[in-house]
Amino acid sequence: MSIKTIILAAGQGTRMRSSRPKVLHEIANKALLQHVYETSLSLENNQIFVIYGHGGETVKQTLSSLDATWIEQKQQLGTGHAVQQAIHHVADPDTVLILYGDVPLLKEKTIQTLLHKVSLTSLALLTVNLDDPTGYGRIVRDKDHAVVKIVEQKDANEVELQISEGNTGILACKGSQLKQWLSRLSNNNAQNEYYLTDIIEMAVEDGLSVETTQAGSQDEVLGVNNRNQLAHLERVYQSEQAQALMEKGVTLRDPARVDVRGSFAELGQDIDVDVNVIFEGINRIGSNVKIGPNCLIKNASIGNDVEIFANSVIEDASVGTGSRIGPFARLRPQTELADHVHIGNFVEIKKSTVAAGSKINHLSYIGDSEVGSKVNIGAGTITCNYDGVNKFKTVIGDGAFIGSDTQLVAPVTVGKNATIGAGSTITRDTPENQLTLSRTKQLSVPTWQRPVKQAEIVPDNSPQSLAPCQSEK
Repeated sequence: MSIKTIILAAGQGTRMRSSRPKVLHEIANKALLQHVYETSLSLENNQIFVIYGHGGETVKQTLSSLDATWIEQKQQLGTGHAVQQAIHHVADPDTVLILYGDVPLLKEKTIQTLLHKVSLTSLALLTVNLDDPTGYGRIVRDKDHAVVKIVEQKDANEVELQISEGNTGILACKGSQLKQWLSRLSNNNAQNEYYLTDIIEMAVEDGLSVETTQAGSQDEVLGVNNRNQLAHLERVYQSEQAQALMEKGVTLRDPARVDVRGSFAELGQDIDVDVNVIFEGINRIGSNVKIGPNCLIKNASIGNDVEIFANSVIEDASVGTGSRIGPFARLRPQTELADHVHIGNFVEIKKSTVAAGSKINHLSYIGDSEVGSKVNIGAGTITCNYDGVNKFKTVIGDGAFIGSDTQLVAPVTVGKNATIGAGSTITRDTPENQLTLSRTKQLSVPTWQRPVKQAEIVPDNSPQSLAPCQSEK
């Protein structure tokens, strides 16, 4: 079966009150339209068309990586008119699937069920039962429960408004039939638009049955029209991600306070995740990993037996087995930590390698550096790697001990097993197995006196001082 998927993404989305096109608003750091695209991409033998309109060039440029045919709807004259823009790409035997760029949580399983109901004698329609169907087109059925038409909210009478079964707009049919129905559409309605839903009544008139199916939940077919709905679907999506993690054996201290804005290339066993942890991009997490509260893990590779303490950020970095990170640590892109490395509080590392068993425990910045094994870097150490234009490298040999409050001015090499005295500024390479200092001589000045503030003059407000002056007798 050859599938032609047409995603309608031309709506303005005025209720979002945003200059950004509606379909570019995001759930889990991914545009609504991209969610829909990726779901449809999972279908075999499928060609995808995106109908864009309002802010279309922005949509097209932002999502230019999508393997889709982009078609502009220059005038927004309704959903039927939007589908007409792509109909010349459809062959008669094709199965045409109509999706919407602002319905991000639709599942592949639901689409597959819908497609299986399509034949030369049937059209497939996705419907939803709602407690409050306001705003939805109503599914009108006859006494035998067969679908006869869809009536839009603004065109519905009092009886039709009481119907709780709503139209999602998502449907599938054969290309040959769709072409005929689109050519017969009229805009004789309250909105003066060409409604795609009118083809349902045409199908019935042509003797086809309308086969319906429903999604697993209302949220799966909910479209985003305002910020409240966007926030609601974000939480629905995150709840699904949390459930999936727990089914894979991950402990979440509070499933409602973990956000997954990407995917996992690897998940080990016995992973423990505290509250307010955010996963972004593609992560690899080993076994027996413990992640403390308020951490951001993005495109990271975390080895086995790693503990990440509270408020740490790991981005585009790798952490070796048995390492300890944080609290309040930041591993920036191209940081590679070997096994059993300790990175402590308020330590920032960028574009550096740190070999096995080394420790950087307090208040340090290490950038563009190569740190050997079993190195101890004291509090307040900074690699001065940038002169305002160029970056330079610092190399610290195995077993080196860097005293607190040291500045290593790159390019510079600290030899193996070297010791750098606290408070030093190192501008030249230091030899192996030796102590290197760069302090000025300590002096005590016996004649020095500490400055003293002048005594404040306090005005005398006593009665005697306020008495009038008298001449001396």
